[in-house]
Amino acid sequence: MNGKVRAPVAVIGIGTEMRGDDGLGPAAAALLHEQLRTGDNPDIDVVILDGEPTRLIEEWRDREMVVVIDAVKNGGDGGEIHRVEIGDIAGIDRAPAASSHHGGLADAVALGKVLDRLPRRLVVYGVEPVEMATGSGLSPEVRRALPRVVDEVLAEVHRDAPATPASPTIRRRIDVIGVVQGVGFRPFVNRLATDLGLNGYVRNETGSVQVEVEGRPDVIDQFQQRLRVEGPPMARVDELQIGSALPRSESGFVIAPSRVAIASAPSIIPADQATCEDCLRELLDPMDRRYRHPFITCTNCGPRFTITRNVPYDRANTTMAEFAMCPDCRGEYDDPTDRRHHAQPLACPECGPRLRFTRPGLEPEWGDSAIAVTQTSLADGAVIGVKGIGGFHLAADATNEAAVDRLRARKHRPDKPFAVMVADLATARRLATVSDAEATALESPERPIVLLDALPDSPLAEAVAPGSPLVGVMLPCAPLQHLLFMAVPDATAQQGLAVPEILVMTSGNLAGEPICHTDADAESRLGPLVDAFLTHDRAIHRPCDDSIVRLVDHTVMLVRRSRGYVPLPLRLPFAVAPTLAAGGDIKNTCCVASGRAAWLSQHLGDMANLESLDALSASADVLAELSSTRPDTIAVDLHPGYRTRSWAEARQLVGEGTPHRLDVAHHHAHAVALMAEHRLAETVSLLTFVFDGTGFGPDHQLWGGEVLLARYDSFDRLAHLTEVPLPGGDAAVINPCRFALAHLRAAGIDWEPDIGAVGACSSDERRAVAALISKPTVRTTSMGRLFDAVASILGIRHRISYEAQAAIELEAWAARSAGTDITLRFAAADHGTIDAAPVVRGLVDGLRSGVEVADLALAFHEAVVAVVVDIAVKARTDHDCEVVGLSGGVFQNVVLVRATRHALIGAGFEVLVHERIPPNDGGLALGQAVIAGRHGHHPREPHRQEEEPDRRCV
Repeated sequence: MNGKVRAPVAVIGIGTEMRGDDGLGPAAAALLHEQLRTGDNPDIDVVILDGEPTRLIEEWRDREMVVVIDAVKNGGDGGEIHRVEIGDIAGIDRAPAASSHHGGLADAVALGKVLDRLPRRLVVYGVEPVEMATGSGLSPEVRRALPRVVDEVLAEVHRDAPATPASPTIRRRIDVIGVVQGVGFRPFVNRLATDLGLNGYVRNETGSVQVEVEGRPDVIDQFQQRLRVEGPPMARVDELQIGSALPRSESGFVIAPSRVAIASAPSIIPADQATCEDCLRELLDPMDRRYRHPFITCTNCGPRFTITRNVPYDRANTTMAEFAMCPDCRGEYDDPTDRRHHAQPLACPECGPRLRFTRPGLEPEWGDSAIAVTQTSLADGAVIGVKGIGGFHLAADATNEAAVDRLRARKHRPDKPFAVMVADLATARRLATVSDAEATALESPERPIVLLDALPDSPLAEAVAPGSPLVGVMLPCAPLQHLLFMAVPDATAQQGLAVPEILVMTSGNLAGEPICHTDADAESRLGPLVDAFLTHDRAIHRPCDDSIVRLVDHTVMLVRRSRGYVPLPLRLPFAVAPTLAAGGDIKNTCCVASGRAAWLSQHLGDMANLESLDALSASADVLAELSSTRPDTIAVDLHPGYRTRSWAEARQLVGEGTPHRLDVAHHHAHAVALMAEHRLAETVSLLTFVFDGTGFGPDHQLWGGEVLLARYDSFDRLAHLTEVPLPGGDAAVINPCRFALAHLRAAGIDWEPDIGAVGACSSDERRAVAALISKPTVRTTSMGRLFDAVASILGIRHRISYEAQAAIELEAWAARSAGTDITLRFAAADHGTIDAAPVVRGLVDGLRSGVEVADLALAFHEAVVAVVVDIAVKARTDHDCEVVGLSGGVFQNVVLVRATRHALIGAGFEVLVHERIPPNDGGLALGQAVIAGRHGHHPREPHRQEEEPDRRCV
């Protein structure tokens, strides 16, 4: 943005784009540059700097005038603009979160005075920041303020400029690509164009919003810039496609009827979003006509994906089509100035869905009476099936030990923690420690389950999360859920009920099955699990389970990507051929990719039964419809026993055109998913540590502790854990003590009963394991299984009832340690093997020496960190790698991820971790789709190394 010849005037945007609102300076400078680019402005330089004082002084040296745009914390409201003259700069109270500016403006001014290098005139436009967290992006308040900042800066620098002749009228066509349907985008465009005095129209097309505006070029430029940065909360503008049109000399701006334009154009349906503050206020206002209406919604919140039957997203194509709007709702729907203009789920008590409570042998209860009797039943210890946004929950009083035990017995879920729902943050803080970043995640429009560190004295029943240091907490997402935590006027008081404070809200399914989403399915499958149902007559067309997140260093890490995030597509770094990816057999998601976009499905669960495979088929069809894609390739995992592989083969046989099938190595898919998520260039390589349970490698062995130099079309296996027998295969997975015996034998340690894993196995079990180890058997390099084995060796967990239970508890023990002097080290050989035997021997020696289990657990984590750093440093020398990626389910371990990131950064590496897709197998399908889609776009043999490969890492 900075020209070769220094102009007399400079506008400098300072800040760091990756630190939330600290990036407002660069964002404003970019907007200003875009406006100046279309005109003749040789006298103005637009510059972006990080705020380091000496660079600022050098940039403004000899300038006639300098205008600085920055985040300035001055005690105002978020987005408020402060104009500060040079004499006032020393008094600015800079926010601590903006300390990346190395002292910032005040220091630069002081130093400039000493050096006599200040411009003749210096003005600062500071914007009050809201959020400075790393990776959070600009807050809505600051984003809305940017166009005003740019206007004021332009007025400042052109204050004495002569007036220019009026510009001619032109007409411009703008196709807006992104999340722009069903989020109030057309009313926003209408208001913006009307405010600016532009003529034209806006309408929904298939997959986009089309706008035509007519007016002066400078005003249209302003409209275009504001279109990018302003807009409704749920909207996301990915791209503007600009073209010219012939002026029509029309008057006014209108919202035109939707049009199905091109059959092959993709459609972006918004994700379901939590009840907005405006609707919540109306829900609680006795004077509002939607007072206590369980289905209150507007263009800024409510169900979207789960109620959509067809595209484009209009009411006629949703499950709301069967509810005819009353005159009042129709008036709001048709009014471009109303918040509910074209809100497709719009309804009220007069015309909308109805709430119903049913219990065997009793007459149904409706509306508020249904809520009151639900509260009564929960207080009595009942388990209630509650219909939510994306499916049914099983609800119970989370403080009632007997009720939670009853739910566990009925659901056949002995140990895996239940998620809980609370009314507000204050209640959440009674259950767990909640950081500011975790509070933001809890209150976000996606409303995920957030995994928090549980408090030891919380009111939760012990059976909610037995043995777990974490508790999964979520806030209400739907109006009905808010109402469950509120007293029903008259009814609650009359019956003397205590309103629920904390409810178990677990997925309405049996273990391994998809979530129930229809009333008939719920009655059939959930009937034996519940005492009653709280349901309604708004159909859920597409099931969508709750999303789950953890926070790592204030950054959200998705553990399960589902409601609130799906079906928003991911932007790819390059175009791929139309591809369907089947994903894995656990934590399954599927993916359709075409062109520069990938649609990842909601969480579908484990592919353990026909219902799960049916859900996979339905989701694949939905994604193909949304993307307007007819895949010509199906990507599958290499594992011959995966049910998703059999599903893909069957789909080939019945599908028209019999798409080509491409086998993809499990860990290559993990690495590429990370690369694609971060939009790495097509030609680069990424040093990736892929640590997980087990997955098939190209050599048909079970991998899981892999160091890959990954490219989009191939990879080199630089290192891996030494193979250890997996005695009994899957039986060893659910019995970590058996795999621990294998690791003890590999380390040359006798099976003495003082070792926890040995004592946990019966003599018959030990003999069977010894026999399996002594002959050819399944072997694995799994890091995930090593974590399980260590948990058993340390006496933490010997048998598991859910995936990764032992590893999760090992992490919890490590987190309890205040620090340890114990040093354990893997043995990394030159030929690429990483031997765990020295670590195993060190753990046993530590136990026998009386070292605390928590300290040994932490020492093991530190050993994993150390070997990662050692290998990365060697790879930097051998392969010129400066960036390291971490992928695979093991990197859901926050203790491990945090320590590994910090150690690698300390060693001079940039570190990539998953943020928008899960590191576990829930992200596998994205990697499969990109590998296969690129193969289809640029045909070549998979895993074949080019004659002169690009060995550089990004």
